[in-house]
Amino acid sequence: MWKVTLMKISPLVRALGFGICAVLMGQPAVAQNLFAPAAQVNDAVVTEFEVQQRQLFLRLLNAPGADRESALQGLIDDRLRIAEAERFDANLSAEGLSTSMSEFAARANLTSEEFIAALGQAGVSEETFRDFVSTTVLWRDLIRARFGPLVNITETEIDRALATSSAGASGIRVLLSEIIIPAPPQNAARVAALADQISQSQNVGEFSSFARRYSATASRGRGGFLPWTPLEQLPASLHPLILALSIGEVTAPLPITNAVALFQLRGIEETGKPALKFSEIEYAAYYIPGGRSEAGLAAAAQVRAQVDRCDDLYGVAQGQPAEVLERGSKAPGDIPRDIAIELAKLDPGESSTALTRANGETLVFLMLCKRTAEANAEVDQEAVVNAIRQTKLQGYANQLLEQLRADARISLK
Repeated sequence: MWKVTLMKISPLVRALGFGICAVLMGQPAVAQNLFAPAAQVNDAVVTEFEVQQRQLFLRLLNAPGADRESALQGLIDDRLRIAEAERFDANLSAEGLSTSMSEFAARANLTSEEFIAALGQAGVSEETFRDFVSTTVLWRDLIRARFGPLVNITETEIDRALATSSAGASGIRVLLSEIIIPAPPQNAARVAALADQISQSQNVGEFSSFARRYSATASRGRGGFLPWTPLEQLPASLHPLILALSIGEVTAPLPITNAVALFQLRGIEETGKPALKFSEIEYAAYYIPGGRSEAGLAAAAQVRAQVDRCDDLYGVAQGQPAEVLERGSKAPGDIPRDIAIELAKLDPGESSTALTRANGETLVFLMLCKRTAEANAEVDQEAVVNAIRQTKLQGYANQLLEQLRADARISLK
């Protein structure tokens, strides 16, 4: 709905005192035949009178699109909207229309009768107001009925919206390559020497070759390539290390539990969007005997095939000792670095098998459950959900109107 910005009858009329003349003076020939067609939309007609009425109405609201071309296109779109509503037998009762007109007028602190009187003094007919409101409400109800069931809002979307609303400075995202090499105690010295060698890599190809040979992560088949990742999803301790790199440079070896990690910077840019901030990250760890042995990895693959979310792990662990499954929420700064690095790559429901415990004898099936926005407790989540829903519905509405335009026979007179 439009926001009415002019609040009293007399200012409404004064504001339009020169507006009517401006509209008509710009179209002297047309003014002689106001009911001549300005456009044909399939079997419907848009008249010059309607175009000028729409211009005056929008100027009265101090709304955008008050020029003739925009007003004409808006009326053409309205014809398409009305026809589509009629095709689905959508209708608006007299009571519903009256209520909607009253709600619109109330935005100017006027009753419906007062608002209509003000329009009349400014040269805008009651029918122009009525048709505008009726078309808007019919289209809104049609979109909700047709596409409302298709709108699915995930917890991730809500958390991202909440985090964005509470964030401040523009965010940074980085394009990294990774290598995580298992380093149980008996191999620690050899792995340390190898990691030092890898840290001297001079280009992306060389680092990628090392990743394919030595990395234990799922990205090894891609040469260690990771997609663009928001910097704030990475552990805070990594931020200065990553930001200090030039393109192509590699971090010094980073010791993590039973492993060594290295990262190469391939790209960095500002997103132009606020940096996301999270207060808690919920994750689950299911422990599998055998470490990264063939049997351990096969068992992890079986678990992956059985689970879509963290709750599903309870079924996998049923009948086993309680300690095989750990689940909880922690502040980002309280999460062990190796786990935080893996969680940074995951969306809720995704998992990693890059980590081990017990000197490499136990494989960690790590799953991200949820990221909680920093300001979740202070923000009206229902309002956020409604905003996301309206955005998605508006997307469906725009697509439908674009299709209706493409299929219609439209000619300008």
